[in-house]
Amino acid sequence: MTADRTSEQRLIDLGIDLPTLLPPGGNYLPVRRDGNTLYIAGQGPRRPDGSRYTGRVGGDVSAEDAYAHARLAGLSILALARAETGSLDGIRALKVFGMVNAVPGFAEHAKVINGCSDIFVEILGEDGKHARSAVGMGSLPGNMTVEIEAVFRITSRD
Repeated sequence: MTADRTSEQRLIDLGIDLPTLLPPGGNYLPVRRDGNTLYIAGQGPRRPDGSRYTGRVGGDVSAEDAYAHARLAGLSILALARAETGSLDGIRALKVFGMVNAVPGFAEHAKVINGCSDIFVEILGEDGKHARSAVGMGSLPGNMTVEIEAVFRITSRD
């Protein structure tokens, strides 16, 4: 990956289509902009039909499948960021908070949330690197496998 390619060009090169945005399922904003900071509400993994991947990681869902689910959640996050700013060029990931719907004793939360972190770096390059937390939860809304929220800085490309 060359450093001079834009994030939008990386999307094309990787053959990635960002998912279609769905309305929020409650009384909240999926993305909130405050100056040059974007706060992206928790996103879960969606199938092409809009339904969620569900189950408990370390039980009926493998860590490898959950990694793929975290990638999907990351793509939804990027779709929201693009919808708010018009482009993925000129944004920098600051913080990711990843939650894993895990069985007691599961200890690979970081490996699962790497799915989101990896897709951010694949698409945003160095601007995709971020601080992060990866934690286990006893349950998540709708029994989804992962839920991930993120904070981005809108940067100047002048």
